[in-house]
Amino acid sequence: MTVSTQGMKVHWGSRSLRASVELLSSMRFSISLLTVICIASVIGTVLKQQEPLGNYVNQFGPFWAQVFSLVSLNTVYSAWWFLLILAFLVTSTSLCIARNTPKILADLNHLKENVREQSLKAFGHRAEGNLSEAPEAAARRIGQTLVQSGWKVKLQHRPSSGGWMVAAKKGAANKLGYIAAHSAIVLVCVGGLLDGDMVVRAQMWLGGKSIYTGGGLIADVPAQHRLSDRNPTFRGNLLVAEGTQSGTAILNQPGGVLLQELPFVIELKKFIVEYYSTGMPKLFASDIIIHDRETGEKIPARVEVNHPARHKGIEIYQSSFDDGGSSVTLKAIPLAPAAKAFEIQGTIGGASSLTNGADKLTLEYTGLRVINVENFASANSLGAGSGTDVRKVDLHQAIDTRLGAANKTVTRKELRNIGPSVSYKLRDAAGQAREFNNYMLPVKMDEGTDSPAVYLMGVRETPADPFQYLRIPVDAEGSMDTFLHLRAALADPVQRELAVKRYAGQAIGADRPELAQQLAASASRALALFAGALPDGAPTGNAKTPAGLQAISDFMEANVPEAERNRAGEVLIRILNGVLFELTQMTRAQHGLKPLAQDDKMQGFMSQMVLSLSDAHHYPAPMAFALKDFTQVQASVFQVARAPGRNIVYLGCAFLILGVFAMLYVRERRVWVWLAPGGGNSGHSDNSGHSGEGSGLAHSVPESGTSSHATMALSTNRKTMDGDKEFEMLKMKLLQALL
Repeated sequence: MTVSTQGMKVHWGSRSLRASVELLSSMRFSISLLTVICIASVIGTVLKQQEPLGNYVNQFGPFWAQVFSLVSLNTVYSAWWFLLILAFLVTSTSLCIARNTPKILADLNHLKENVREQSLKAFGHRAEGNLSEAPEAAARRIGQTLVQSGWKVKLQHRPSSGGWMVAAKKGAANKLGYIAAHSAIVLVCVGGLLDGDMVVRAQMWLGGKSIYTGGGLIADVPAQHRLSDRNPTFRGNLLVAEGTQSGTAILNQPGGVLLQELPFVIELKKFIVEYYSTGMPKLFASDIIIHDRETGEKIPARVEVNHPARHKGIEIYQSSFDDGGSSVTLKAIPLAPAAKAFEIQGTIGGASSLTNGADKLTLEYTGLRVINVENFASANSLGAGSGTDVRKVDLHQAIDTRLGAANKTVTRKELRNIGPSVSYKLRDAAGQAREFNNYMLPVKMDEGTDSPAVYLMGVRETPADPFQYLRIPVDAEGSMDTFLHLRAALADPVQRELAVKRYAGQAIGADRPELAQQLAASASRALALFAGALPDGAPTGNAKTPAGLQAISDFMEANVPEAERNRAGEVLIRILNGVLFELTQMTRAQHGLKPLAQDDKMQGFMSQMVLSLSDAHHYPAPMAFALKDFTQVQASVFQVARAPGRNIVYLGCAFLILGVFAMLYVRERRVWVWLAPGGGNSGHSDNSGHSGEGSGLAHSVPESGTSSHATMALSTNRKTMDGDKEFEMLKMKLLQALL
């Protein structure tokens, strides 16, 4: 029996109805639907699902973000068209099974014993021979041999010719594999529909439920946005901070959320997290207490990844973890002349209002990370120098980087934990915000060098951009005070003038006043350019006015011929460094600090100081906030699910494994042996006669002779070398009594 790809043909109804039934029940239609579902699943895997619309706008642009939202590609698995395709696939595959199953079941018991003996000569595997037994005796011997080898056998006597037909079949499970595999598709889709959003959508359409798009407290959300705790299927998220309780899950929906009431309340006693050396979480688990709303029972439990807790048919999975409202103390670092230093306390997830003159800012506390493991290895550590020598060939290195253990990598890693960090947003009155990420402790960027440790102050315009860091060097006292004092002195014309006189006086002796005056003029001009000051000496306060090293570069391009720029630039930078050093020594003395020592460490410190002061002019905020102290409160994110379709999906997976195994590894084989009386072929056949199962080989028919001619044929659904070997083995067993 060959499984047909055509659909079910009905003889009633209109022509369009008959064509629709035929298409819907055809295998080609099922395969087409399955292909569309596979493509949609690939899209759902590649494209992040249920992200805020702004994330898609930042990553793909407004046009494609609108396209994704319009066709629900950002919520593929809950899209109406995806659920509709699943429903059609279930219907189509079920009709295919209903159409072919009766034929398959009937074919299981049909051994095709009525085949004509002349037809056996058309098979690819065939053999003939004379046996020293009468046809009946030979038929019973052959039948018994096949039964002992696991074949299903039927004997048929044909009185018109006096011959016997032995028909046998093996590997019928191959056809059952078709039923199992297609039933698996139906079961998996049904389970997916039950555990998907179909039931929730039905409650929204029929039960008057709607999506909640507002904010505020969960307790204030109206009843029309809440689902009953008797909801038969759902999957939502639940965030519980340490020491708190929650019994309402959040179901994310396109454009908003639905609230799912649970028949219990989860209390988080303690959250446990362990890390690998790479900073990735190795283990996170939650010690919880489940408070049953109905009985008041308190059930302690522990939830780990892949080890959920269960209560009243609802599974509680450990999904992730988050901040549970940690309190932080931030110190404002003034980076603008008018800014003042102060401290402010807040809670992660909260916000504080700030005033910058006429401008009003909102400080939003977005995150606290206690552990930050970063890779400080040089990107070119394995190929140092090869970037400048294109002819370089290092055979040892090339082989070493390609051979060895499977986990070997050509990228060298130097992982270090650089301590806690805080992230926040500064939002202006227009609602525009920038995101900042500042580390609490100074970081030594290059170990083994004279470069100083630096405080890292990161900023980015959008979440799609990487952070750009302002590096503030740490002074001998372990703080950034020297940087702050020097930046304030740069904004003061009096301090700049004193530093210039001090520099000129030390660089040029008193016996050369004209040269000292010229040097002072050049130093004053360089320092004013670097400070971003107007010609009258006042700070610009205008971000568009160049300052720092960029201002000096612009000045050189505008006033110095190109042929002399390199030499003039070196001289001007040397003068600038000298004046800044004197200004640094002055400010340290004014604040009661020791002067900087004249050594290599000081040179590294001043080099970084010049770069930091130059970059600080481009910092897009009047102040930065450094993490001074914090009290961490962790929260656990649980996924709570009532999934009645889970067992159906498991059963479907088992059916799929059995079906695929049966279709791929079980070969259906049929054997026929025609036994004609005498030493030759009868040349005539009649399908009339009687037949008996292999278990009824004792049936008695008078023999017509003491010898017979045997014609044997083998049919298999797949031509393989194993089939050839099996035929040769059967030929030796069944036709061994040759004359």
